[in-house]
Amino acid sequence: MKSDIEIANSVTLLPIRKIAEKLNLTENELENYGNYKAKIAKKPSPATDNLILVTAINPTAFGEGKTTTSIGLADGMSKLGKKVCLALREPSLGPVFGIKGGATGGGMAQIAPMEDINLHFTGDIHAITTANNLISAIIDNHIMQGNELDLDPDNVVWKRCMDMNDRALRSIQIALGGEKNGVPRYDGFDITAASEIMAILCLASDLKDLKKRIGDIIIGYDKKGNAVTCRQLGAVDAVAITLKDALKPNLVQTLEGTPAIVHGGPFANIAHGCNSIIATRLAMSVADYVITEAGFGADLGAEKFLDIKCRVANIKPKTVVLVATARALKYNGGIAKEDGAKENLDALEKGMPNLVGHIRNLKEVYGVNVVVAVNKFITDTDKEIEMIKDACRKENAPCALCECWAKGGEGSIQLAQTVLAELDKPSDLKFAYDLNMSVEDKIFAVASKIYGAKSVEYSEQAKASIAMIEKLGKSNLPICIAKTQYSFSDDASKLGRPTGFSMKVRDIEIRGGAGFLVVVCGNIMLMPGLSKRPSALGMTIDDDTQEIRGLF
Repeated sequence: MKSDIEIANSVTLLPIRKIAEKLNLTENELENYGNYKAKIAKKPSPATDNLILVTAINPTAFGEGKTTTSIGLADGMSKLGKKVCLALREPSLGPVFGIKGGATGGGMAQIAPMEDINLHFTGDIHAITTANNLISAIIDNHIMQGNELDLDPDNVVWKRCMDMNDRALRSIQIALGGEKNGVPRYDGFDITAASEIMAILCLASDLKDLKKRIGDIIIGYDKKGNAVTCRQLGAVDAVAITLKDALKPNLVQTLEGTPAIVHGGPFANIAHGCNSIIATRLAMSVADYVITEAGFGADLGAEKFLDIKCRVANIKPKTVVLVATARALKYNGGIAKEDGAKENLDALEKGMPNLVGHIRNLKEVYGVNVVVAVNKFITDTDKEIEMIKDACRKENAPCALCECWAKGGEGSIQLAQTVLAELDKPSDLKFAYDLNMSVEDKIFAVASKIYGAKSVEYSEQAKASIAMIEKLGKSNLPICIAKTQYSFSDDASKLGRPTGFSMKVRDIEIRGGAGFLVVVCGNIMLMPGLSKRPSALGMTIDDDTQEIRGLF
């Protein structure tokens, strides 16, 4: 069986200008990065409202194939003669060299050139890293050069970032070695995907809005306890300059030549998990149907897409596709990982509440139409598939098989037809909370309605953060909850559909530029670490041909 990278390399891609022609983009609106990648220099002006969001049940170590299904669905719609465009996130190098892998799909349902996209692509994430660390450099220089803003070195909240999993950088000391190196203080790194600059890029509507959001960043507090912003630091335009090209979305293609706009890469477990608003709105400007996806399970990515991105962008999906697999549901029902390929109807039945919980949240809390996509694996049995379909019927949720990993767009025809039929049905997006609610009430709304919690516990640090949020008049911001992706709860060991638990909030961070509050729960970290044997240790590149092996 060929690996993903071998499949991708066996396909002859179309020149990027041919992909652009499918979206009626002119050469003047393209900035080519070689033959198969381009940036799009066109102002979004949405002409369609046929927006489809792809999400999933809680992920497991098996991998549920949400991005693969998104790509397959787009190819399936294209085979049905529809003018369709994908709007996806960019992969981070952290998971690529870690354990999770890349984010370009798999099998016959991939976006390409997959090596480029999964590695440095067009440099967007590096630009975000640079912009973030430019602010850090200016902060420490400002403190050393007289500290005109009277910044408290012990109360600088802005962290450095890098696009790699590196737990050793979570908490560090800087400026050691003498006064010429600056003023010593404690600092730390977040992964770039969790940085506020990443969120700002993905939520900005244009350069003007980007600059306003950069200016609104709270970098720390002065010695009287007043918030100090990036605008006061005088760094707004310099930071925006480093992001001017990164602000433009990237155009690539699927292995079957379906256009894909790929831009922005926040994780959904520790950030807001959606590609850029500019990319989504641009796709809605140039295609009749737009398929986008949000990270991890519906309790994370879809919640943030609906409660944060849809508010800011004034968009709403007509249909939500919920990806599920038999083996993930069996895992939620208690099987060991090594038994995922074995038929086990008892475990499947025990794990089914995870699927049902996500269906009910999307339909009852948010009021959106739901189609369940069963991402079929060759080890799935007819009895297992029928049990999943039966559960969907009981929830009045259309269900379709998807075999795009093995068959590409042809394996997604049934799903595409089901989704197209659902687009004609009325839906009315509701939010999980009102922005005017208190911070605690908004957190409890998501925790109780979406996660199934009975209560929320706050650390002393979290209580102090809420007091500061109220003092600064930021209580009306939406919330972005950082928690484990493996469970509805904040405890990764609670599988299935846990209820009645108490969720623990460790801290709340103000993201003034992004325009939301990051609620840090449980043991979640904004800088991931590497596993004992990360994927990087199994990668090779040929000295002569430069062929990469072990990437995927």
